[in-house]
Amino acid sequence: MKIVKLRNASSDNHDFQIKYCDTFFSKLIGLMFSNELELDQGLILVEKKESKSNTAIHMLFVNYDITALWLDRNLVIVDKALAKRWRLAYIPKESAQYVVELHRDHYPSFNIGDQLILSE
Repeated sequence: MKIVKLRNASSDNHDFQIKYCDTFFSKLIGLMFSNELELDQGLILVEKKESKSNTAIHMLFVNYDITALWLDRNLVIVDKALAKRWRLAYIPKESAQYVVELHRDHYPSFNIGDQLILSE
């Protein structure tokens, strides 16, 4: 699985090392059955086009809370949630193409409208 760097261009956050999940299986597994995320790690779920339904997430079999960020095709945050463990569904308020999942402590560091940067 490819690892990419994520940075918030709208603030001076550090880089996050995130898993790039663009296959059916990698998106299906996501964070299920994993241990707690490290502070500088996460994953990004990649869809082919913007959608609300295709970027909905569940927290079943995830034993910890996370920061969930929904991004449009330009990598701008269109919604965010502090996703609680074992909840059935989180659906973005706006269509998104990407979902970023990070450690729960990063929730206040991101705002709707922030521009994110992905690099290899």
